[in-house]
Amino acid sequence: MLIVGAGPAGAIAGLVAARAGARVRIVDRATFPRDKLCGDTVNPGTMAVLRRLGLSAEIERGGLRVGGMILTGERGVSVEGRYPEADSGYAMVRRALDSVLLTHAVAAGCEFEPGVAVQRVVADESGRRVVTGVAVGVNGQTRTLTAPVVIAADGRRSAIAWGLGLARHPLRPRRWAIGAYFENFAPGAIGVRPQTTTSSAGGVRPHGGAWTLGEMHVRRNCYIGVAQVPGGLTNVCLVKPSGPADADLRDPSALLLRALADDPLLRDRAADARFAAPPVVLGPLAVDVDPPSFDGLLLAGDAAGFIDPMTGDGLRFAVRGGELAADAALDVLAHGWTGVHAHLANARRRAFAGKWRFNRALRALVASPRAVDLATLGGRLAPGAFERLVTHAGDCAL
Repeated sequence: MLIVGAGPAGAIAGLVAARAGARVRIVDRATFPRDKLCGDTVNPGTMAVLRRLGLSAEIERGGLRVGGMILTGERGVSVEGRYPEADSGYAMVRRALDSVLLTHAVAAGCEFEPGVAVQRVVADESGRRVVTGVAVGVNGQTRTLTAPVVIAADGRRSAIAWGLGLARHPLRPRRWAIGAYFENFAPGAIGVRPQTTTSSAGGVRPHGGAWTLGEMHVRRNCYIGVAQVPGGLTNVCLVKPSGPADADLRDPSALLLRALADDPLLRDRAADARFAAPPVVLGPLAVDVDPPSFDGLLLAGDAAGFIDPMTGDGLRFAVRGGELAADAALDVLAHGWTGVHAHLANARRRAFAGKWRFNRALRALVASPRAVDLATLGGRLAPGAFERLVTHAGDCAL
């Protein structure tokens, strides 16, 4: 089995397949550890999957515990929601998280080859099209890697999905993200708070370590996500409608600093902040992907389609999607390709369709500042309803 992409989807797919006895090679164009634009939050539902797979210990030791979310509107209205007592998310920079998952995949028996750029798939065109491998470029040389199953987990800019004409940017929404790590970004009044959970003996005991809340600040035609991460850094990500000719995108540092300086709730917290590294720009964010109908190829993670994951559950789509792709690949190795694509598509719908609809509804909500203010005001008046919303956003029921 050949997996293209060593991010969360590829690492999880490789780990699951290798543990089941498959021979797995993972290739990636990058050399790890590598940085990645991300909200850096592993929500409670994703943690549940990682815990089931025995992959949570390093994240719980090295991550910053996240106890819920706060939503603010443009006119200063804000509402806080907490995850259930037994659940929590974790904030961890992606270079650290990805390294943890990839290390476990290699320990499970996967062979990993970094610095390998996939150029295209290799297919047998003698009859019905069948993918038999990929052509890769290494040090100016081209070679072919063959495998009975190829899993494309190479991200939203997948060379495989785009090269086969399966991927496209929808006309709407057309949003771009500008993200950066800051030093000296003040946590504010919503920062570290104690949290309790039910002990195995009954009653309530305090958790050790620091807690934080995820933040979503919705403004006119944009929103700003803020996440404290280990090491004293703060991840700030601005998401706004834009196009490739937008002059603001030519100077992302100025754009991000201006958005913070103009925001009445964030300007004081950002007054002494400085960039820990230059901002990263990504867009258009949304990518629609048609699942492949030919044998030899499966898609996983962002290569299978990408939406703007406002609720911070992009990593769950990757982790659970990688697991589903591995299950499909193992089915192929045992029984052949008949029905595999349809089965995988149905499994992905069962796992993700509800959350896709939830995210689309939230995107429609944040397009209207008045609707956001009404929603946050409603959350203040009926905090239980907002708690349920946060619980669903964090996939706590999984």
